[in-house]
Amino acid sequence: MTELLAVITITLLAVISPGPDFAMVTRNSLLLSRRAGVLTALGVGVGVFVHVGYTLWGLGLLVRESIWLFNLLKLLGAAYLIYLGVSLLRAPAQAVDTAPQEAPQSDLAALRMGFLTNALNPKTSIFVVSLFMQVVQRDTPLEVQAGYGAFIALAHVAWFGLVGLCFSTGAVRARLLAVRGVIDRAFGTLLVGFGGLLLLWRPSSS
Repeated sequence: MTELLAVITITLLAVISPGPDFAMVTRNSLLLSRRAGVLTALGVGVGVFVHVGYTLWGLGLLVRESIWLFNLLKLLGAAYLIYLGVSLLRAPAQAVDTAPQEAPQSDLAALRMGFLTNALNPKTSIFVVSLFMQVVQRDTPLEVQAGYGAFIALAHVAWFGLVGLCFSTGAVRARLLAVRGVIDRAFGTLLVGFGGLLLLWRPSSS
């Protein structure tokens, strides 16, 4: 029971902390649609399953201890965030009432964006690996560990799905869409900042 409570508490604290996942879900909910925001949240959850999967297979320790592999993951994650951020910063500033109708983002594109944002985030990797190494006992049955992994992924989907629903509410969305150019640049700056911080980030040795 103590182990379960620890997994739940640590996961919830980690999920609600602001980061690239939050920025991406919020941006897609505001500027695209509620559906896009929720699907981005679902993609985040699928990305978490990737980290859980290789951790349960025993490859998590390799990711944590291999400097070159960790740095590769960090570089890919930072490059993806900076790419998304620069794309937003370069988007033409247009008022909603004068902007031409743009093609809605496909469901697959929203899923992919959420998936890559999380799957390429080494902080999520270190979080999942550390949780299973330091909190979950070695003799915990594999099916229970898989259940923990499912909870971690579903907690991400639930939280970010709620974020997507909140930020796509009609009144909130209508007001913020009026300054779409500002929103794009704000989130672009955030994503570039997250990418830069990721490049500088060094996990603690503990």
